Amino acid sequence: MTYGRGREFKKLPPISLDTIKEGHLQLLLFEAERAWAHAQEMHQLSLKLANDAKSLKDAAAAQADKESNANRKHATRRMRRAIHWATQLLSHCQALYAQSRLSAEDLTQITTYTLILNGRFLRQRYEFDDALVQLSVARDLLDALAAAAATSRAQALAIAFADEIGPEIRYAAHELRRDKAYDVDAVVADVAPKHRNALMQDCDAVLARLKKESGTAGQNKGKLKELLWEGEPVPVRNPELVDVLLKVQEAQERLVDSDKVEDKGEPSSDDKSKKGKLGKGARSKRGVASYDAILLALSEAEDVARRLVEAQKLNGTTAVAGTRDNQFVHAYILYQLLSRRVQRDLLLTSALLHQLHAAQKTQRDAGNASRRVHVDARLYPAIVKLLDTVLQSLEQMRTLSIVDDSPDLAAAVDARLSFTKGRRCVYLAWCYVPAKKYAEALSLTQHASIHLRECRAMLAPMADVDAINNTDGDGNEESGSPFYPLALADLDKLEEELALDATGFKADWFAHNGGALDAEAGKAAHKKPLFFDIAVNYISLDMDRLQERAGKAPAPAAVPVAAPAPQVAEKKTQVQKAKVEEVERAATPEPTPQARGGLGSLLGGWWGRR
Repeated sequence: MTYGRGREFKKLPPISLDTIKEGHLQLLLFEAERAWAHAQEMHQLSLKLANDAKSLKDAAAAQADKESNANRKHATRRMRRAIHWATQLLSHCQALYAQSRLSAEDLTQITTYTLILNGRFLRQRYEFDDALVQLSVARDLLDALAAAAATSRAQALAIAFADEIGPEIRYAAHELRRDKAYDVDAVVADVAPKHRNALMQDCDAVLARLKKESGTAGQNKGKLKELLWEGEPVPVRNPELVDVLLKVQEAQERLVDSDKVEDKGEPSSDDKSKKGKLGKGARSKRGVASYDAILLALSEAEDVARRLVEAQKLNGTTAVAGTRDNQFVHAYILYQLLSRRVQRDLLLTSALLHQLHAAQKTQRDAGNASRRVHVDARLYPAIVKLLDTVLQSLEQMRTLSIVDDSPDLAAAVDARLSFTKGRRCVYLAWCYVPAKKYAEALSLTQHASIHLRECRAMLAPMADVDAINNTDGDGNEESGSPFYPLALADLDKLEEELALDATGFKADWFAHNGGALDAEAGKAAHKKPLFFDIAVNYISLDMDRLQERAGKAPAPAAVPVAAPAPQVAEKKTQVQKAKVEEVERAATPEPTPQARGGLGSLLGGWWGRR
């Protein structure tokens, strides 16, 4: 395709069908794309200069107009060159298709590409009638390619090109004053069948062969399953988004397969609910790994969808009223991400509770009926932390537009929020028990009962239809996906456990210090009443005797008892002490009365006598 090396010009030899290769076709396509991009750049520059000329005066405005016209002519020449390369590419592809060296899908794509370039060029030259015909046929061929696509990525590519030329078809139909110009599908259905065979050689035969080729190709590999929300499909119209959603689909299939394998390997049990909980605890490691793969793929999909929404806002494009755009797809993916995150956290919670259930079972088997079970001190704080993340995910889910627009789903999320708050208060109360803070534990149980009453009030009307459980009374699917099963039986069980815990906390508190707060009990051991502060100045208070009468005296220490002495020596010693006291005791002197008068004698009764 080159003209040789160096400065010497060498004319290109003609390309024959025997020597043509795939690279020749690709270079022709690149030349057409390069010329078209250059034409668009010159066109934008001419429009900018034309707008600037309106704000300038005299010579500057004339110069700007002159440059704008020159850029417009340059853009026209580059556009013609792009159409020339595209037409040459189409002629080669038609010859290869005639020799069965090119598939019907490739020929349809090249024809569509050429029609799009021609239609855009005619629209820029204000030839709207011919532009509408070219673009309508191109849109019809793109719909055929999307219907016959072997992979979801190819289908998304066709849909993306169709969405790109849709506004141009609407604009051309509006300029031609057609009825219902806003309905692109109706305009295409009216114009395309009339001119399709004229613009594409053997169009019907090529499309028939295209359907035949798509029927023989594998349909499962690279195919994205239909995404539904409230019974309606979720549009995925971006190829990059299709790629990441395919990863999500593969991760979900691996999770389902692993669950089936684990369910078959589980031992049988009479109590199905207990079996399910123990099974989750036993296979938590493999389940968490599967959820991590799904969360990673969904995080990537959410990032792609968010960038598409931001690009849509920057471009200023808005979706047609009543349709689901990129913003809806982003909210849907974010809902799926949060639901899977809640599932993972609940799985970890059940795995931690499995340790508690195992300890309780061991204690019951040993014949100990005590309610208190000795477990790791980090168990209850870890459960509270997991429930905190569940609450965070549910609160973020409640703010999504697709949840807010569905009253049933919003009520279901609110019920899960209240239930999770009550459950969190229950396990948080158990965190205070080892520290002997029974008042805080009882306060938390009261908060838990309030949250559970709120949950019952919201869950009672949804006894037959629950949007999150994804089934109604007839077994029909509702909006969302089942990620947090909740029934009135679960609520009754938690309320029963809460009542038992509250009663046990009260008994433990009374046995600990008689129901007094720890802070006041500590102060009472050292602080005396006000009476003792006044009376101790006049009398000696025997605190040991008071403690003994109050029943709080310490146990008496064992004192060794000495051997008794002879009674004769004891009596002699007592007689000698009595004699010494009689000898050494002196006479008590009498007080000498003194006559006093005045104010001192008058107030002597108040101040006391000296």
